[in-house]
Amino acid sequence: MELPLVVGVDGSDGSILAVDWAVDEAARHNLPLRLVYGSLWEQYEGALPSLSLQRPSERVMAQHIVASAEERVRRLNPDVKVSVEVVAAEAASALLSEGDNASALVIGSRGRGELKGALLGSVGLAVAARAYCPVIVVRGDKAGLAGTHRRILLGAGDPDTSHEAVRFAFREAEARGCLLDVVRSWRVPAHDNADQPAPVEGPVRPEAQAADLVDTLVAEATDDHPAVRVNRVTVEGPARKVLVNRSAAADLVVVGVRRRSGHFGLQLGRVSHTLLHHAACPVAVVPQHV
Repeated sequence: MELPLVVGVDGSDGSILAVDWAVDEAARHNLPLRLVYGSLWEQYEGALPSLSLQRPSERVMAQHIVASAEERVRRLNPDVKVSVEVVAAEAASALLSEGDNASALVIGSRGRGELKGALLGSVGLAVAARAYCPVIVVRGDKAGLAGTHRRILLGAGDPDTSHEAVRFAFREAEARGCLLDVVRSWRVPAHDNADQPAPVEGPVRPEAQAADLVDTLVAEATDDHPAVRVNRVTVEGPARKVLVNRSAAADLVVVGVRRRSGHFGLQLGRVSHTLLHHAACPVAVVPQHV
């Protein structure tokens, strides 16, 4: 049985965008949707004296939020199976727990009550940096959110962080029937003179190394997904800048991150962190377990 696509909802504009995006994603992969709202009120309600016969306003709000989100899903696509849950936990903790039984977590870039000037909310950052399943942060411009570019962008990182991200990106490109751009950035070493040709028997130049790495990363996935059109790209420059710039022409950017068992701090690289704050399309952070 396929694990559900779990969406964090809280009634904010960001979570509404996440629900809309997730409906299309669930239909694309034939997955059920599970809408989750984390509410600490549920945890403490039983310990507090009740002075009124009416339901507490926090519980009413939580139930209204999940019911509205469920109605929105059914209106957008009646064929998508949907369930809802109000979890007695803080939002990030609730979603991280749900991620243990999810195909992926989908969240908005900012939640209810978070600063409008913030590029990424605290819940989104915590979930993307700790979850053990793929996390998609729904952000970007109208074209990227609508999926009109017909292009997936995969940031080709080091092999120890990219295997699962490669598999995720190929599955996504196959489901959408779109082009997959696999991009690896490279830099000229500070002591290297780019104007001088490399000696015939000398070391392999950075651009050639980057191209070889891309070929190695995608070899297995290309065999498994022969219908996916792959565009291999090597670009000189900082990976963060290269991927942010190219995200303006993509419907989804996919990056891998390393997850170490027993490590409880934030586990996000600089590239992932930058994309979560600045990408012009939704960002999928795919963990590679170590």
